[in-house]
Amino acid sequence: MKKSDNDRKRKPSKNNKGKYERKPHSKKFNSAEKKSTPRKPSNPDEIRLNRYIANAGICSRREADTYIAAGNVTVNGKVITEMGFKVKRSDDVRFDGKRLNPEKKEYILLNKPKNFITTTSDEKGRRTVMELISSASKARLLPVGRLDRNTTGLLLFTNDGDLTKKLTHPKHGVRKIYHVHLDKSLSLADLHQIEAGLELEDGTIDVDSISFIQGAPKREVGVEIHSGRNRIVRRIFEHLGYEVTKLDRVIFAGLTKKDLPRGHWRHLTEQEVINLKMIQ
Repeated sequence: MKKSDNDRKRKPSKNNKGKYERKPHSKKFNSAEKKSTPRKPSNPDEIRLNRYIANAGICSRREADTYIAAGNVTVNGKVITEMGFKVKRSDDVRFDGKRLNPEKKEYILLNKPKNFITTTSDEKGRRTVMELISSASKARLLPVGRLDRNTTGLLLFTNDGDLTKKLTHPKHGVRKIYHVHLDKSLSLADLHQIEAGLELEDGTIDVDSISFIQGAPKREVGVEIHSGRNRIVRRIFEHLGYEVTKLDRVIFAGLTKKDLPRGHWRHLTEQEVINLKMIQ
């Protein structure tokens, strides 16, 4: 009995090699599918206005949006209320009339070794403290005050101009303590003379305190001073006939060298920054 055409099984066709092949299913184009469009590359020179304000330390990004909407912010002299507005770092951005710095505030503490000068560059090719913190940040940090080439110890770097002015202005009396090594023992009479104040070529200098270091030879003393005059600690002892053989700043504005080896740096903690900003 012959099978009808409907009963016959359809066999797949053979290719030239005698193998069966399956015809690929054609994919139907769905008109509802949207073609993906390439994303427009972002401009690295531009930054959202709210982020610019937050980086300047005014407030958070969310709070910045509120201030922008309220008209507190101008860009190049024009009030901007548009959310998501982008600015260039070179633009003149002001908050309540005060020009902002778009860089995020950063604070780096270095335990400076000898033979590095406190400057951003040196025409004589000498090594600078900037080499020691080159990997710390991409921001343009500047040293707060200075330590001379042979002085070691704490040196703060930041891009916070307001804080730098506060920490270097004599009226704020920022506390600095030095461990001083002399070429000979300091006499008790000279110690009392330093306590009473010395008259140097550029005026009277008063130290906050001076004392021998417990358990150390009499040629080692601790000096607390708030003056920012150039080489002032060395000059005090030179005036009385002593040579400073080693000078180490162990405390600066409440910051210490604890867990910070010579030649190393660290970021300040949030609480340390708060403490510095509270200095009156």
